[in-house]
Amino acid sequence: MVDRIRDIWGSRTPFARQAEWPSRVDYALQEGLTEGDVDHWVQSACVLCSNGCGCDIAVKNGVMVGIRGRAEDRINKGRLGPKGLFASWQGVSNKDRLTQPLIREGGELVATDWDTAMNRIVERSKQLLKEKGPLSHGFYTSGQLFLEEYYALGVIGKAGVGTPHMDGNTRLCTATAASALKETFGADGQPGAYEDIDNCDGIFLYGHNMPETQTVLWARILDRLSGPTPPKLVCVDPRNTEAARFADVHLAVRPGTNLALMHALVREVLENGWEDAAYIQNHTLGYDELKSAVEEWTPEAAAEVCGVSAHDIRKAARIFGTSDRVLSTVLQGFYQSSQATASSCQVNNLHLLRGMLGRPGAGLLQMNGQPTAQNNRECGADGDLPGFRNWHNPKHVEELASLWNVNPAIIPHWAPPTHAMQIFRYAEQGSINFLWVSATNPAVSLPELPRIREILAKPELFLVVQDLYLTETASMADVVLPAAAWGEKTGTFTNASRVVHISDKAVDPPGDARSDLDIFLDYSNRMGFTTLDGTPLLTWEGPEDAFEAWKECSRGRPCDYTGLSYAKLRGGSGIPWPCNEQNPEGTTRLYTDGVFPSDPDYCENYGHDLLTGAEVEPEAYRAKMPKGRAWLKTTSYHPPHEEPDDAYPLRYTTGRTAYHFHTRTKTGRSRTLNAAAPRMWVELSVEDASALGITEGDIVRVSSRRGLIEAPARVSGVRPGTVFAPFHYGYWDSTPSSPRDSANDSRKTAANELTITEWDPVSKQPLYKNAAVKVEKIRDGDGPAPAPNTTASRQAGQQQ
Repeated sequence: MVDRIRDIWGSRTPFARQAEWPSRVDYALQEGLTEGDVDHWVQSACVLCSNGCGCDIAVKNGVMVGIRGRAEDRINKGRLGPKGLFASWQGVSNKDRLTQPLIREGGELVATDWDTAMNRIVERSKQLLKEKGPLSHGFYTSGQLFLEEYYALGVIGKAGVGTPHMDGNTRLCTATAASALKETFGADGQPGAYEDIDNCDGIFLYGHNMPETQTVLWARILDRLSGPTPPKLVCVDPRNTEAARFADVHLAVRPGTNLALMHALVREVLENGWEDAAYIQNHTLGYDELKSAVEEWTPEAAAEVCGVSAHDIRKAARIFGTSDRVLSTVLQGFYQSSQATASSCQVNNLHLLRGMLGRPGAGLLQMNGQPTAQNNRECGADGDLPGFRNWHNPKHVEELASLWNVNPAIIPHWAPPTHAMQIFRYAEQGSINFLWVSATNPAVSLPELPRIREILAKPELFLVVQDLYLTETASMADVVLPAAAWGEKTGTFTNASRVVHISDKAVDPPGDARSDLDIFLDYSNRMGFTTLDGTPLLTWEGPEDAFEAWKECSRGRPCDYTGLSYAKLRGGSGIPWPCNEQNPEGTTRLYTDGVFPSDPDYCENYGHDLLTGAEVEPEAYRAKMPKGRAWLKTTSYHPPHEEPDDAYPLRYTTGRTAYHFHTRTKTGRSRTLNAAAPRMWVELSVEDASALGITEGDIVRVSSRRGLIEAPARVSGVRPGTVFAPFHYGYWDSTPSSPRDSANDSRKTAANELTITEWDPVSKQPLYKNAAVKVEKIRDGDGPAPAPNTTASRQAGQQQ
């Protein structure tokens, strides 16, 4: 196999439009082993990005020793990316794994047994519920658990504790995807499919650095681009990403100006008569309002605001407006930026205006950033009601109460669910005194880290952390629970294109570690949560019981799983929902009939004002009589909350590298991946570096009004006026001292020391892409920055 660190996307298998993507099986085995040495292979899927690649785990002598792609899987046709190859089993088989519960005694974390740890949690939980009620409890979870675990947590939080304070770090990466889909179509759920790459003649990537965030999906595009009928490619990104290098049009917008650009693209489609008038008439509402809102946004007007050429805006619009089948994907460059939901809705609008939904190649993917973010949203662990039900619809609440056999009053539906940033604000103010964090690391991933550290360290806050390793967050906890990892438990998960995979248990977890599902069930039983009959709230004995219970919860809803089973998911490819009696083999694309889940009695929410976030009242929504039509929605453009000024003259934005995932809990423990991107760096344009007297590798200080970081400078292809930093690097592997001490050291390297506590008014997603900073040189460097030269971070003027 080729060197998959240098050649991230592997060898090409070109194919033509409407042909099938050829298979190519990638694998990695423990050094010295061959496939013949493997005792057996266990079916799974990769959880190191949102792609959800089908794979098999190699097991020898009861230990995971390798991974290979599944050639028959519709998602990857056997391919795996660098993270899957080098941090799947390697990222969880490490001497640093937590193997015993820990409790804080005398200011230090000490090992204990499960009874002691769980009793301490339950004692504090019961005390607070008695003294202060359910609003004293908050749950903050992940996009990396299994469906069965999210559903258990959702039931516990809503029908056991009765708290609205539930969210996941999906709020940081995929909340805007859900919001944009709800605002336009009436419910969550990606309309398109990865197979649309095989059939399109145009691809638009909006703020989506696909070559690094979803390497296998980008390999699929590369194979189309290498084939005899390549699609046109348009990329919206302030950096010179790998996608930008292949693009027919690269729109390197100023961070925070996405909505102005989108208005110009929408206007050009209308101005040139490229819209499908019949589709608009029959399947949408809001056309006149949209047309009026974009009228002022000529390409010249948008070019001035966005810092791109009017010619390129027109060229991009022409590709969209004249192509027969376009696939659009959207990710963090839109989701984590100013007016996130409004900007993302314009992508939906473009597809509706052209009637480009529900056909092969005419696809839309409001992409996820995490492997199981879709399940978090479906199952209600992020605050939404399970099954894409509507908080403001009493019948939906009654359905859940009947399903769970509880009093509807315990299910918190008197106000919208509490989003992550508000949960931490309540902990800061002291109204939340019990916070359970599972499989995520807010001490590195949330904005404005100095503030977050102060909140997590509050003595009044009882902090429970459930994870694989002693992360920066776990090191601050009152109780730490050791969790089983991928390959050490069984469960299902759903990728960004609604495809459901099963991941079977391959080996036992280390020491006393338990699956997240077992931990949640234990908590529920010890708390004595019951139904109206007095029976336990959760009686499941294992993950398959939880899956069967979830199927009933999903029945009749957009995310209907009733046609799926563990047996059906084993042995072949993943299957996309809805899978039910009407769609026994699953559903590749939604909305093929142009009917949307916008009916007032069925929809997931009634929508919002995209500028203020104000909710549309149920009566006002019903009065518009959507009758299965989609909404063409927008709002006026406004600049970001924090713009550059004399004191902080540059724009700061964060993002990913192909070699790491989130805060490196797993990938940072892979020697191969860590060697590829070992330490923090920051990126400056050639022009800005020259003006500041900075050369490649010099140590620089980047400061905002909230904090600072110090790191080597990479002089790269980022647009002038913009500073980029990868957000993966925290402090657990700092050499001077413990994570807690190094996090307070002046030599900070976590990108979120600088980011701002602001969020989109609709999705409540933090704005990691918009902050004002200044850059100063500290000293000369002793060599190039430790940034990869194989991706968007490559040194200016260098080729791979």
